[in-house]
Amino acid sequence: MKQNETLEDGHGRRFYYLRLSVTDVCNFRCDYCLPDGYQATRKAPDLSVAEAGTVMRAFAMLGTRKVRLSGGEPSLRKDLPELIQAASATPGIQRVAVTSNGYRLPSVIDTWHRSGLHQLNISIDSLDNAEFAHITGHDCLPKIRTGIDRALELGIQTKVNAVLLSDGAQARLHQFLDWLKTTPVTLRFIELMQTGDNRDYFASNHVRGSDIEQQLIESGWQLLPRALDAGPAREYVHPDYAGRIGLITPYSKDFCNSCNRLRISAQGKLHLCLFSDAGLDLRETIRTGDADALAEKVRALIGNKEVSHYLQQGNTGGTQNLSIIGG
Repeated sequence: MKQNETLEDGHGRRFYYLRLSVTDVCNFRCDYCLPDGYQATRKAPDLSVAEAGTVMRAFAMLGTRKVRLSGGEPSLRKDLPELIQAASATPGIQRVAVTSNGYRLPSVIDTWHRSGLHQLNISIDSLDNAEFAHITGHDCLPKIRTGIDRALELGIQTKVNAVLLSDGAQARLHQFLDWLKTTPVTLRFIELMQTGDNRDYFASNHVRGSDIEQQLIESGWQLLPRALDAGPAREYVHPDYAGRIGLITPYSKDFCNSCNRLRISAQGKLHLCLFSDAGLDLRETIRTGDADALAEKVRALIGNKEVSHYLQQGNTGGTQNLSIIGG
């Protein structure tokens, strides 16, 4: 197989972006994801560094330019710096990102940077300390913000993910806007998604991201062009703000048309969609260390990717909660 051969599905979509979950364990208890905390369900060990390296080499052969290491909470793995280094050293991979809750950020961000981290995404659903503690079960927002400041000092492109929740949405929006006046991060508002475990919570807390987006446009925010390996957010800039705002609106029309990413779970299953019914088990091939064989398997399976996630029809597939394959 030729290096960097582009992977394309039956709907003409090309895939440049791999989200690789390195654990499904999380130490937070966010209301919309794991309100009762993490419940151990794993029957197989997480991918080792060597196995993750095989996955990344295979996807690089298929044209992947960007790898995001996610969880669960990836910082719970002591060998995360080695995983970052393996991604950074993979020929063809141009950008290495980590999504984290930031719980350990001040003590680990320098090490991640030395290992080759380019981009950091931190989940913060409120800038109010008490509300943050209520949502996550941890009173640690000041520490996380200290870690973000350090990431910016190191020159790491930093994004902050905030799930849109109907109660108090406007108050939180104004807090974030004040912060973005002087803080050069990209704040990404993520529309709450229904999963198998949060149906009642979703029904009472969902707010459409398009309503927030219209409000931003009316306030002078302007849409930026989307990069080939960018995530699903539509990013906006404003001349009066140091930071940017991104909107991820999975219930919007044609959301899936621009899909450019695939997912591998921490147990080595290929998820063609966040809301697919089940992962396709590649662990046996991964264990051989044969990246060429793995790439061929992925290429053969991409034809099974559906045209849509069908979330708008109430389909949640096999996704019981977002910690399973990293959202």
